[in-house]
Amino acid sequence: MDILREIQNELVEMKEFPKFSSGDTVNVSYKIKEGAKERTQQFQGVVLQRRGSGTTETFTVRKMSGNIGVERIFPLSSPFLENIVVTKKGSVRRARIFYFRQRTGKSARIREKRSFHTEKK
Repeated sequence: MDILREIQNELVEMKEFPKFSSGDTVNVSYKIKEGAKERTQQFQGVVLQRRGSGTTETFTVRKMSGNIGVERIFPLSSPFLENIVVTKKGSVRRARIFYFRQRTGKSARIREKRSFHTEKK
């Protein structure tokens, strides 16, 4: 089993992305191929979960498009992922926030983590 994992780590190129967890609002830009053309598309939403480890790690992002919820699963080792920008850090108690799917209106809000920066003089 370890031999398989070692070979997989050698073959798959991992990019460096910022740290994020469930409850965070992220903006994911990824490449889409349409015929001979290639373009970058943005997907901004709330991270519902991160699962797996190493080269098989994935994360699920949910956004509202009109009144319809759209979820997309991104593998972290995908060559189509260009970058991930964390726009808000969310304060949630669980690692997987699937209860967020049933929420609408004000109950669908996630508290923002406050960060207190102290400047040294």
